[in-house]
Amino acid sequence: MDGLKAINVYVVATDDGLTLIDGGWAIPEARELLDTSLRSIGSGFGDIRRFLVTHVHRDHYTMARQLGTEHGIPVALGADERPALDTLLNAGELTENPFSRVLVSAGALELAEQWDQVGGDLPDPALWAHPDQWLDGDQEIRVGTRTLDAVHTPGHTPGHFVFADRAAELLFAGDHVLPTITPSIGFTFPPVPQPLGDFMASLTKVRALPDLRILPAHGPVAPSSHARVDELLAFHESRLTQSLAGLAAGPVTAYDVAGTLGWTRHERAFDTLDVTNQGMASMETKAHLELLVARGQATREETPAGVLFAAVGRG
Repeated sequence: MDGLKAINVYVVATDDGLTLIDGGWAIPEARELLDTSLRSIGSGFGDIRRFLVTHVHRDHYTMARQLGTEHGIPVALGADERPALDTLLNAGELTENPFSRVLVSAGALELAEQWDQVGGDLPDPALWAHPDQWLDGDQEIRVGTRTLDAVHTPGHTPGHFVFADRAAELLFAGDHVLPTITPSIGFTFPPVPQPLGDFMASLTKVRALPDLRILPAHGPVAPSSHARVDELLAFHESRLTQSLAGLAAGPVTAYDVAGTLGWTRHERAFDTLDVTNQGMASMETKAHLELLVARGQATREETPAGVLFAAVGRG
């Protein structure tokens, strides 16, 4: 449905039972695989004592919430994910796709209409209920004999957390530090003012931790959090430079600038992307342009056709 092939769910075994980092997506195939995997180590759903969920996206949260409800397992989630959950739980009151206004502000009016036309069932409250514990700010969490540093890392989502096991030199990185791709930025609701600024600040925060082995939510284990964070920061600085160059024609929208950029590791042209990915690309480009404004390198003007950006010194 969205190109997702797998999510990595990590199991920390203790004398009292299991703690799972993320839960997976609550679809039958994933549930069966998780059950089989736990049985392969002599355990089952009844042995899970807690879920520590990195962020609210469905491929991380919904299985944890489903199993938590069924088996009385506490689920912990970042406190800044509450607005997104509240929106989902009140989806019946929505009159438009929650991303439509973000797409309109990015100048992607036609995409906003197409996203609005995509139907679907209302969110299942059983999968999107509030967690049992809100993680509010950096804190230490005891997991058996281990101590995990729960580190708030907003950017990909406002309430994203990573969990660092300094003694074992491991970083349960969620979608914050991925080994081969960059997480989507700006694809959140309700929107926040500076998602890219938040993400880069969070990367710098993780860079200040010891160099740790990355246990990501997607992709293979990677050897160095420092090396990968440096790569991600360099990528976004390059992208900011490219986005600023895209303002050379004068006041333009994020959608216009997105059309000048290459996408994915294969540098695909914008017009070869499907409607969903064109929308995500437009929102991510807007996040880059908003950071250029915050840095004093660009200006912005809100219009009915979307926010118009211009390089400083241009009209």
